[in-house]
Amino acid sequence: MTAIYCSIIGNFSVAIIGMVWAVAFDWGDGLIARRMKGRTGHDRVFGGQLDILIDIVSYGVTPAILLMSYGGFDPLFLVGAFIMIAASGIRLSYFSTYGLAGGTHYTGLALDNNSLIMVFVFSFETLFCTAAFTPILYATGLILAALNVSSRIKTPKLSGNPINVYLLGTYTVLITGIFGWKLI
Repeated sequence: MTAIYCSIIGNFSVAIIGMVWAVAFDWGDGLIARRMKGRTGHDRVFGGQLDILIDIVSYGVTPAILLMSYGGFDPLFLVGAFIMIAASGIRLSYFSTYGLAGGTHYTGLALDNNSLIMVFVFSFETLFCTAAFTPILYATGLILAALNVSSRIKTPKLSGNPINVYLLGTYTVLITGIFGWKLI
């Protein structure tokens, strides 16, 4: 919610920090949930459904709002935002129905990568004027949407591996430092 709010008011540094922390919390909560004692099958199903809802907001709606806000809420950006959110919904519906391919890989690009990639791309924003960076951000959002629904690519499940969680923690701290520095 912080990333959405800060995107709307134009505080992009805090929005970017919020986006990367959303991924960190998402990956971390899965590790914690799997270690909970007494967790029932119903608890797993409930947690899975809750995770899907959170994912569409964090990795579909939030990047779409970032795009619209950065584009000054021009109606042209509504088209890109719609495509990003629609692709997120399709991606999550597909995953909810079919699960992991072979038990280890996602079909299409997993949604959490949307935020990680958007954050990475946004780290280069200061190298461009707003007019030049806006189409880069727009294209990134559309490319990610296409990759999310692609049936041709298989991506590994990164979030269940503790090493990847530590790497994400390092990335999160690094991004927080870089964008936090911009706030000073």
